[in-house]
Amino acid sequence: MDRGHLPKIKKKARSEGARIIFEDEAGFRQDPTLHRTWSRVGQQPQVEQLKKRKGIKVLGCVDIEDLEFKFGFEEVLEARSYTVFLETTVSQFFESNRRIHYIQDNASYHKDGDVWLWFKENRRWIEVYNLPSYCPELNAAERLWKHTRKEGTHNRYFETVDLLQDQLSEIFYNLNKDPSNIRNQVGSFL
Repeated sequence: MDRGHLPKIKKKARSEGARIIFEDEAGFRQDPTLHRTWSRVGQQPQVEQLKKRKGIKVLGCVDIEDLEFKFGFEEVLEARSYTVFLETTVSQFFESNRRIHYIQDNASYHKDGDVWLWFKENRRWIEVYNLPSYCPELNAAERLWKHTRKEGTHNRYFETVDLLQDQLSEIFYNLNKDPSNIRNQVGSFL
């Protein structure tokens, strides 16, 4: 799939009354991602640092038709955890007589035989497209990660991974609370 395919996928999905779902993964660390900020001249802001670098991985799907975001937390991203995510989270998008056009990146575990077996077993409901390598600008879910970092994790230190997960859950909940929150992030994909 290249840049020119997205309009074709959208046209096909809309003619079928199908959902268009972008999937992606992101890692968030408990120590802060330092980002631009302001302060008075001569008073540099201090952000607490942690020598340990623990974090959490998030798998997420955004439906650009119904403006809905679903996610799952994982310790390790691999074929087994991705298949569980497909079974428990992506399958929540299945509705009778409404197909899914599912767009994912080229993570190595997306190409695993067990993952493609799951897609094959569910092909009645789901059609899968792989984005070209190194093209995050083609993935609507990337916009939600950027928003999450800006609103919740930049310049913030989290004492525990649980506090980080709570913060991420709150941001994702707020995104889903009002569809315009998601529309504001993925508007160019609509």
